[in-house]
Amino acid sequence: HVTSFFAPSGRQGTPEELKMMIDTAHSMGIIVLMDMVHAHASSNILDGIAQMDGTQHCYMHGGSKGHHAEWDSSIFDYLKYEVLRFLLSNVRWWIEEYGFDGYRFDGITSMLYRSHGIGKGFSGGYNDYFGPDADTDSHIYLMLANDLIHTILPSAISIGEDVSGMPTLCRPVEEGGFGFDYRLAMAIPDMFIKLLKNCSDDHWNVEDIVHTLTNRRWKEKVVAYTESHDQAIVGDKTLAFWLMDAEMYNGMSQIGRA
Repeated sequence: HVTSFFAPSGRQGTPEELKMMIDTAHSMGIIVLMDMVHAHASSNILDGIAQMDGTQHCYMHGGSKGHHAEWDSSIFDYLKYEVLRFLLSNVRWWIEEYGFDGYRFDGITSMLYRSHGIGKGFSGGYNDYFGPDADTDSHIYLMLANDLIHTILPSAISIGEDVSGMPTLCRPVEEGGFGFDYRLAMAIPDMFIKLLKNCSDDHWNVEDIVHTLTNRRWKEKVVAYTESHDQAIVGDKTLAFWLMDAEMYNGMSQIGRA
């Protein structure tokens, strides 16, 4: 959970060291994207922004509407002008000050729906997305953010981490879309983890695999990947450990018997 939106973590070194790393990557032709967390913020009072004015209503919704039950974090009120100024200036800051080439917007499924997508099944039909549960305040914010990103840096890349399959996510803002360049294809790493956990490779269903790899909106560009922190850290194991497990340590030894 983010507490300081305008400062890099100490794990990235000093601000100047982070800038140097990004410049070095650029010199090698490597694009550098940042994980942008605007779906929620830390509920910490002492070191976060949740109650900067002593109330729950400074940047966040108050009461249960401002609390994410599964993440135990605070939810922004995207209708407030000061929230929009704060978040949009944050978007601009990292591109102009540090030279990032774009963003992966974290957990936007939680932003798109008043229910945060909790307990919802998404069939792909439009009625799943554009009903009373749609959080239009956050929709407008995401459109503004992507319009700003591509205005200040036309070559920028914007990726939305959405598991619901929201229509128009990757359509341009001028068409009424959200303006993302890519959607993160989250079903793919889930599929590979399930295959390795529950099915021997001679029983893999190739038809199901191809369907998962190609399941997207018409002309929607996606980022396909095999694992992320959701699979590798949150209560599971990396693909390497599912494949090798304990052999990771003793099966490749040059000392003992493999």
